[in-house]
Amino acid sequence: MTSDLRESLRQMLAVLEEERQALAALDLDAIVGTTRDKDRLCGAIDAFGAPELDEECRSMLDTARRLNEVNRQVRNIIAANVSRRLNALTGSPQLYRIPKGYAAMARA
Repeated sequence: MTSDLRESLRQMLAVLEEERQALAALDLDAIVGTTRDKDRLCGAIDAFGAPELDEECRSMLDTARRLNEVNRQVRNIIAANVSRRLNALTGSPQLYRIPKGYAAMARA
């Protein structure tokens, strides 16, 4: 069971790396494909429940979390750049604007 989990985690790490490369290349087909792969692998990993994880599995999980967070940030940057460009072309205001003081309220 642990070896199957370990293999699923290895596959997830590979897919997260593929996603990073797809984001860098702005390859929409590859981005969609890696999204499907991540979803499939999440289902496979969820099926293991919460077994006692060995050090290798914990390390792979931590690495996967970090890679996923980096990829999420890259996706957000790309989306923000697209929004900015579209707004500049249309002369429209930003649709999702953070109100002044919002960050201060979030810290309270």
